[in-house]
Amino acid sequence: MRLRVEFTTEPFDLDEAPEHALVAREVIEAADLDAVDVGPFGNTAEGGADEVLAAVDALLRRTLASGATRISLQVNVVGEAGA
Repeated sequence: MRLRVEFTTEPFDLDEAPEHALVAREVIEAADLDAVDVGPFGNTAEGGADEVLAAVDALLRRTLASGATRISLQVNVVGEAGA
């Protein structure tokens, strides 16, 4: 199965990206995912279920450890594996 994850981390800082946002970008870009879109107000990525779930686990653990006080995420099934 293929999944899409959409997420944001808070608190926001419009002047400079906070450490937790930089860590989130690092986690998602390093994961074995495709269709990655990292932006200032939201992030999305798609991939196989195992890869997305592993990335979400790392994202939650590492961004919380880096100062995130809130992480909003949504995971959707977008197709079958290899689709």
